[in-house]
Amino acid sequence: MSAYQVLLYYKYNPVADPESIRQAQFDFCSAHGLLGRILVAPEGINGTVSGLREATQQYMDYMQAHPLFQGIEFKIDPSEEHTFNKLHVRVKKEIVHLGLGNADVNPLERTGAYIEPQAFRELLNQSDEEVILLDARSKYEYEVGKFPNALTLDIENFRDLPRQLEAIAHLKDKKIITYCTGGIKCEKASALLLKEGFQNVLQLHGGIVRYGHEAEGEHFEGACYVFDHRVVVPINSVNPKVIGKCAICETPSEKMINCANTQCNKHFLICSTCAEKYEGTCSTDCHASETRRSWDGSGYYLRGVNSKNYVCKDAPVEVNYRRQSAD
Repeated sequence: MSAYQVLLYYKYNPVADPESIRQAQFDFCSAHGLLGRILVAPEGINGTVSGLREATQQYMDYMQAHPLFQGIEFKIDPSEEHTFNKLHVRVKKEIVHLGLGNADVNPLERTGAYIEPQAFRELLNQSDEEVILLDARSKYEYEVGKFPNALTLDIENFRDLPRQLEAIAHLKDKKIITYCTGGIKCEKASALLLKEGFQNVLQLHGGIVRYGHEAEGEHFEGACYVFDHRVVVPINSVNPKVIGKCAICETPSEKMINCANTQCNKHFLICSTCAEKYEGTCSTDCHASETRRSWDGSGYYLRGVNSKNYVCKDAPVEVNYRRQSAD
């Protein structure tokens, strides 16, 4: 049994005083040795934390006992160690940023109906039902893993989603099932689709992570991008395959890193051969750069300084999660 656990969760529920919840979350996690990222907003809470099994269980008990978060669902993964090196608890306008505001898209008022993992698995095993699978994640996420034949959108951040709807407007009369990492993006994505006139919209309950837990991840191709030090995790235990490709040589790979050049920090897939050849950089230019950090094989870099004493204000471990916080 692994000593640690990683918790992924969210809860849409009105929060009248986000700052007091932020402080309470910070105090509890600090006292119990939990690390990770937690966002609190007027619309609810979203987080992923890691800690010893006893501590994570105490946190889940604490959350279930809280009047604002009762019934919250946790996706739980075992781990041999912490998957974060710090604790960040912040107040934001939204717990996942779509940028339209609750007045326009409020999952508490209307969102796509849930389809449970086993029902979704059965649907994927059928070939006679016409259905569109819509990946609500960013490009760097689905490049490493997705459901076969899923419709993907050219977005770098979730807030880019509204501008992509015109490209799929011709699908308004189709049955659409949205999916994402842990479910939180699809609450808003499905609500947005319904608002824009899409008629039959569902969402995979609990996202890819829960599908892996409850349906063995069957049919999911590649690995799932997550927002902690693991970066990617396996999902499919039935018929797995690698679909990610090294950005340099296109060799199959699931290793995601940030470019070792502090002036670049591109988040990309790389194979082990190119990682060693280019010492963790994404190109010959970045490899020749004077602002290149030393390559230790991880692709993670501490905040503030690199091996050549160049200041790197925005390229810590967190750079792997800079586009979006915990899903």
